[in-house]
Amino acid sequence: MALKLIKTALHEAENPIEVSLRESFQILEPKLRPPFPLTIPTQEEYNNLNNAILYGILCEPHLANVHIKHLHGIVTDGYGYFTSMLIKIVNEFYGKLFDSVKRQLISVAHETVYVSAVGFDELMVALLRQIVGGDTSEGNLWLCFEMVTLFLSKWDSLLEEEPSVLTFALYVFLRLLADHCRVSNVEKIESLKRIEIDFCVRMLREKFYLCLKIGRDLLRLLQDLVHIPEFCAIWKDLLLNPSSFRTEGFADVTQIYSTRTSSRYFLLRITPEMESQLRFLLTHVKLGSQKRYQVWFTKKFLATPERETLLIDIVRFICCAHHPPNEIIQSNVIQRWAVIGWLLKFGKKTYVEANMKLALFYDWLFFDDKVDNIMNLEPAILLMVHSIPRYMEMTHSLLEFLFILLDNYDLDRKAMVLRGISSAFHILVRKGVVQSLDVFVSCDMLSPFLKESLRKLLPDLLLNCPSELQKNIILRSNTPSYLSSLKS
Repeated sequence: MALKLIKTALHEAENPIEVSLRESFQILEPKLRPPFPLTIPTQEEYNNLNNAILYGILCEPHLANVHIKHLHGIVTDGYGYFTSMLIKIVNEFYGKLFDSVKRQLISVAHETVYVSAVGFDELMVALLRQIVGGDTSEGNLWLCFEMVTLFLSKWDSLLEEEPSVLTFALYVFLRLLADHCRVSNVEKIESLKRIEIDFCVRMLREKFYLCLKIGRDLLRLLQDLVHIPEFCAIWKDLLLNPSSFRTEGFADVTQIYSTRTSSRYFLLRITPEMESQLRFLLTHVKLGSQKRYQVWFTKKFLATPERETLLIDIVRFICCAHHPPNEIIQSNVIQRWAVIGWLLKFGKKTYVEANMKLALFYDWLFFDDKVDNIMNLEPAILLMVHSIPRYMEMTHSLLEFLFILLDNYDLDRKAMVLRGISSAFHILVRKGVVQSLDVFVSCDMLSPFLKESLRKLLPDLLLNCPSELQKNIILRSNTPSYLSSLKS
């Protein structure tokens, strides 16, 4: 039997959750062997018995079946407490678990789906979040393979009990496929890609009504996969033959573009530890004091070149899933736009940089103030404004990219994109996120082409104001008046 669940260094204190589980196991170990007692336990005794059984399953693989039968015999809460403890283990220290414990964890995850345990869907989400984008290490690829296999093997049960979990899985594996397809001639990854493709295509072809729940980011992910024959065919059908998906009410991709993606999906590509560190940075660290936190974050999560693709998911998370309260926006804490500016400079690969900018602007393309949130737009506009004039190349690069999107993203729906971008600019000014857009056209360092493009796009918002107004406009944008009227 493994003595511990977690790998710890000599100087590290033991994790209290592991200590609690182990103590329950040690106290109740004599009762964990047949014949099992038939007495009805109190709530405290029941919780301790669940802890002991869970520890036994994870640390005694040779007796796991005995422990699971014992669990089935004593459960009185639909496995709710047992599953909640599994979720805690995954969220708080999955990366530190011994490999043998991880294998048992996946095995018992299958069992929770089989018995439709209360909270098994949350367990599936917790495990999906532990698959790290851009990480081709053996352990990460193993977890990816195990999870996609689980979703395929439990397909019918998941459809019946918690079909939304399959939608979450689709988002994750579409995103991972984009990373895995950039690696070639690695046997493990080739076999993994095949099963990921099988799962995603099955979802898109057989259960498209579930896929629609993702919203517009479904199309953002699919466009990275059009070089794969199966997804190229799906993309063509989306554009030219939508009836092939046999989904009532679906007639055109415009409907998908018009559906905002829930923040729950962006959390799927950020590990709990990464989320915790990003939220700390954006809630407690003052502007000017962030460098050491950024260095630590880089070493911890972006240590290898392959991990750069995580930057795309982080930008989307910051824009759409981290909306700070008014007191943070008004404080001297580092703002979202500043962190995204740092991330954009950190990305070295051209395709990563392009996808980061797309992640930043994606909601601009289809913005509708009836369904979309102005907070998703705020980081991009403030980054462009605050980069004038010291980091002019940032402003120029972002504006240029936005107009490239306008002219090229979806030519058949250019009118929709034009309307979305125009609406985004108008609401940002109307709500006071920036006081004026004249800061752009009054800047001598901005290219004449971009100035003219802005005037054509927004003739009613832009004036030929003198350049001395530029500084005042930037200063006013530091104290936005839109705080009291943000959409929830």
